[in-house]
Amino acid sequence: MSEVGAVVFDTDGVLLATAVRHAAAWKSTFDGCLMQWQPSSVDAPPRPFDAVREYRDLVDGRSRLDGVRAFLASRHIDLPSGTPQDRPGCATVHAVAARKERIFSEALRTLGVDVFEDVRPALQRLRAMGLTCAAVSASKHARLLLETTRLDALFDALVDGRDCAELALPGKPDPALFLEAAARLGTAPARAAVVEDALVGVEAGRRGRFHLVVGLNREDDVRADEALLAHGAHLVLPDLAGLPAALEGGPHS
Repeated sequence: MSEVGAVVFDTDGVLLATAVRHAAAWKSTFDGCLMQWQPSSVDAPPRPFDAVREYRDLVDGRSRLDGVRAFLASRHIDLPSGTPQDRPGCATVHAVAARKERIFSEALRTLGVDVFEDVRPALQRLRAMGLTCAAVSASKHARLLLETTRLDALFDALVDGRDCAELALPGKPDPALFLEAAARLGTAPARAAVVEDALVGVEAGRRGRFHLVVGLNREDDVRADEALLAHGAHLVLPDLAGLPAALEGGPHS
């Protein structure tokens, strides 16, 4: 019998097909600012944001502010922090984060969001096995999206971006988000699993000393498998269909 009694799921890219919307919003945000950030002495156009590699390595799974900071640092761009009251723009870290939020929110309003087909059957199976489940997200949209898609009824706890702000939880790869979810489930990390598709997310799960850290690679990309394992995943699955069997398989090293 598995030593796992609870499972903590990341939301974007694991439960909801929102990762592509996030990637597109980040690309629109950064590409629209890069010309303003480039020194006038440089003639060549700036390299556009890579919505696959840079999204995965720099912003996926992070809070908006941390994602902006990581991208700016990777391009050696220095911006003032600004304040949470900054309007969407390119002049400060907060303004860029607000720009991304505006673009992403508009995409949600016009395009909506889908639930991956494997999610409900897997969650129902886990509940039938007696496991408790929590959903986590650095996004402030997560609670509403889970309610809209009626996934909220399948979870015993939820920690989202609003909770992170109220509790001053540091973002991934710090494990605080996952640890808060486990605490709300009344489960120690040593008896819980984390399911994540982001590199910083699996790193957070490993840092939190969770019994099992499952990397999810829905893109069938061997390089993504390798990256998830390198950042701390105990195993990688292509979807959630195999998760119940993996949890029944016992301890993982």
